[in-house]
Amino acid sequence: MPVHKVLVVGGGITGSVLALALAQRGADVELVEISPQWFGVGHGITLQGNALKALRSVGVLDRVLARAVPFDVLRLLRADGELITELPTPHTGGPDLPATAGALRRDLQDALCDAVYTHGVTVRLGLSVERLDQSPRHVDVAFTDGSTGRYDLVVGADGINSAMRSLIGIVEKPRPVGMSIFRVVADRPAEMDCHEVYYGGPRYKAGYSPISPGQCYAYLLDKNLDASLVGPRASLSLLRERGAGYGGTWGKIIASLTDDTAVDYRWIEAILVDGPWHRGRTLVIGDAAHACPPLIAQGAAMCMEDAVLLAELVTGEEPLEKALDHFMSRRLPRVRTVLENSLQLAEWEINPDTPGADPARIMSETLDSLTAAA
Repeated sequence: MPVHKVLVVGGGITGSVLALALAQRGADVELVEISPQWFGVGHGITLQGNALKALRSVGVLDRVLARAVPFDVLRLLRADGELITELPTPHTGGPDLPATAGALRRDLQDALCDAVYTHGVTVRLGLSVERLDQSPRHVDVAFTDGSTGRYDLVVGADGINSAMRSLIGIVEKPRPVGMSIFRVVADRPAEMDCHEVYYGGPRYKAGYSPISPGQCYAYLLDKNLDASLVGPRASLSLLRERGAGYGGTWGKIIASLTDDTAVDYRWIEAILVDGPWHRGRTLVIGDAAHACPPLIAQGAAMCMEDAVLLAELVTGEEPLEKALDHFMSRRLPRVRTVLENSLQLAEWEINPDTPGADPARIMSETLDSLTAAA
């Protein structure tokens, strides 16, 4: 096969799925993660059917679904909780998988971490890449702990603020899209059975999704507030203030939050490397190459699709250069569609009186288009 020894930089969802997929195809995989501890942190995550399909391909779907909450509809509500409409969600992973599942990010990452170790991947924590030196046949890597290594392929899966992106010579950087998001994990109200979104309130929108038998993930999309507020321990009182004006189950969730609730607040950013994501025997994938506003809930799916396809192609029969070109020809049009439509939705959220704005249509059309193979 074109590559045997592969370095994966970044141990999040993208890097974990890639390392696992490569190891299952016989590659000798080393994964480095800059954090000294390796586990899932943060809020809930929405996994569309194509994300579930990727998890099935690397053998962790059953474990994830044992804790996750599958559902097949999306409800749109007015700010007071009155139903606007209920939309069936396309089965982007095929008819034999749920259309969507809500999961706790920690549950997903724990399943991936355990599988990565089980399949013999060498995992090194608390370090990253300091320098790369390429030749036509290999890449020599110097790590931040002073060690070195030689690899057939080096993949940056280190997220939207990727250090690998600039290290391999890609100049694009993420940019704010003009909206921000508050996120919390809370107790799940008994009536919550799917993802619900509230429109017409004082902010861009509010919503929530069940993520386990007893938990839910709730969010509020707002304008960009002061950058000093950004972080994983934002003010609960600020969330309550900004989220006032939404009723129904949303109001019940916010009222139930205790003073020690972790509130994550972020400016939403986007990036698309609109050209080859590879330079010789190095490349970036996932959020390091493309990241979009979370308005279609396809971020994780696009990252996992990258990982599964890349592992398939670089362990196949094509020479590496052709395999990477083939990878780009299949991935770039698909992620561009998701990114551009997500940015259009963000624009309509920020400017809801835009003539012709139709968020439900563009969401449905995007998901319908993704039912085709990745």
